[in-house]
Amino acid sequence: MDYLTPRQIVAELDKYIVGQHDAKRNVAIALRNRWRRMNTSEAIRQDIIPNNILMIGATGVGKTEIARRLAKIADAPFTKVEASKFTEVGYVGRDVESMVRDLVEQSVQLVKARKKEEVQSRAAQAVEDIILDALIPPVKQPANFGFAGDEPKTDQELNERTRQNFREKLQRGELDSRKIEIDVQQSAAQVGVAGPGLDEMTMMNIQDMLSGMMPKKSRKRKVTIAEARRILLEEEAAKLIDMEEVKEEAIRKAENVGIIFIDEIDKIASANRGGGGGPDVSREGVQRDLLPIVEGSAVNTKYGIIKTDHVLFIAAGAFHVSKPSDLIPELQGRFPIRVELQSLTKDDFYHILREPKNALTRQYEAMLATENVELTFQDEALQRIAEIAFQINAEVENIGARRLHTVMSHLLNEFLFDIPDVIGPNARIQVTPQLVDDKLAGLVKNRDLSQYIL
Repeated sequence: MDYLTPRQIVAELDKYIVGQHDAKRNVAIALRNRWRRMNTSEAIRQDIIPNNILMIGATGVGKTEIARRLAKIADAPFTKVEASKFTEVGYVGRDVESMVRDLVEQSVQLVKARKKEEVQSRAAQAVEDIILDALIPPVKQPANFGFAGDEPKTDQELNERTRQNFREKLQRGELDSRKIEIDVQQSAAQVGVAGPGLDEMTMMNIQDMLSGMMPKKSRKRKVTIAEARRILLEEEAAKLIDMEEVKEEAIRKAENVGIIFIDEIDKIASANRGGGGGPDVSREGVQRDLLPIVEGSAVNTKYGIIKTDHVLFIAAGAFHVSKPSDLIPELQGRFPIRVELQSLTKDDFYHILREPKNALTRQYEAMLATENVELTFQDEALQRIAEIAFQINAEVENIGARRLHTVMSHLLNEFLFDIPDVIGPNARIQVTPQLVDDKLAGLVKNRDLSQYIL
């Protein structure tokens, strides 16, 4: 891939996320620094560690979206975890190393998908031959004891002509609805493993070992050629991929460009650090378990050992009750870049409805287009929707841009229900300021909005 400059990265993020320029600049620098590190001399490369980022901001302001889009821009393995789901070692629950195993799993899937694309044409050719064999079994060439110049009058010649004719029909899709019988590999049955004192990694290893001991089975299935092509393409592509090569590349990719996003890190901050007990003891325990992972350690996964020294960690939290300084000092030191995201304004809501490539307005327009119904929004209507969403956030609970989902759903639900039974194809729906006020009047007046809070 072509590595983007920080300005180009910010420009890409601007297509999906409104505002938050400080956060975008910092993640853009962090991403570009990875390319810079990979192009330094071997002598210094291992000593350059990533500057992990701590994002501070209310829910719905774009923290997760920035990290997710960053991973897509970088074509990097990405995993999002919630710090509140982890428990200290020795307690029942997820251990912090599982986030690294999730990252490696994502990396394996990324590499496998790319490798499948590389062998797609060879796999498609193999699938075509399998389907042809099911339709017109090949005829073996008999031994030829004739003299030179004898005209070949064999069944094989006729068979080959027929196969070629059917191959052309296959390629044109003319036989897609025809049914054939194929051998389908059955997925290995999941083996349950239970027992006291077994951690997550041990359970995975035992399950993989038991699954590997079970012989793979295949069974006959009668399916359409279109379905057979889909099933067999997956199997044939998998046969052409060297899984050992995939594992090695996936580990390297996760180590060097992987991104782990730790959400709700404020939930494990101890508000009265330095004293007391109860839940604060467990929270601090999780922080101490996180510390070696973020600092850099070797984690055992079912694909091999991964070192986390150069994984980029982005943590985020609202910090309404606690403060970043309530995290243990060692963990604070591992997130040297702190970015405060701004609360969204009424103008931000308006731009969120208009500008991003995945704006809610575009999503609803695309969904109704599948029913041949044209949906349009007047500019004044978008301003009114933004105003109402901002007002509700101010009066009830600020859930950021997620409030727009609530408002848009309430605005359009009646239309979504009536299409196509009452509102038929080729209809046009235009959202005007008057329509917004009529549909959302009850929502604005009702102060008990708990049913609408996501």
